[in-house]
Amino acid sequence: MGLPSKLKDFNLFNDGLSYLGLVPELTLPKLSRKMEDYIAGGMSGPIEIDYHNEKIELDWTAGGLLYDALLQYGAVTHNAVQLRFAGAYQNDDTAQVDAVEIVVRGRHKEIEMGSAKMADKGEHKYKTTCSYYKLMINGEDIIELDFINGVEIVGGIDRRAELRAAIGM
Repeated sequence: MGLPSKLKDFNLFNDGLSYLGLVPELTLPKLSRKMEDYIAGGMSGPIEIDYHNEKIELDWTAGGLLYDALLQYGAVTHNAVQLRFAGAYQNDDTAQVDAVEIVVRGRHKEIEMGSAKMADKGEHKYKTTCSYYKLMINGEDIIELDFINGVEIVGGIDRRAELRAAIGM
């Protein structure tokens, strides 16, 4: 029996700029599929038909004012902002450290600057909606989703290659 690897430290980069010590918390993107129940004659129960990915969002909290991130608000292209999470996960059984990276490209949908109060944390919350997502563990590509180009690679297998070919992409 073993112990799971746990997040021991992390950093967030915004277009290559390190936010080390500036981002106390973030919520990594949830991966979710759009599924719909289907049942037809002869079936004894419904199955879910898989249509596509649901939207991807990264929620993150800045410890205070981040001028460069504020300047990205209202970016006109779907991939104007690149954020990279670099996490160090360590196993308490083996002491092995795994480098986990998540790269997203998108734009800030919301910036919540919170309340202004003397001697308060004054955190600012960002919601970044993403058109691109990539998960890597120890340098190995695990999942890559490029919504605009119809790319969905999981474990090295491009699951949409045949669909793209069928429509001339």
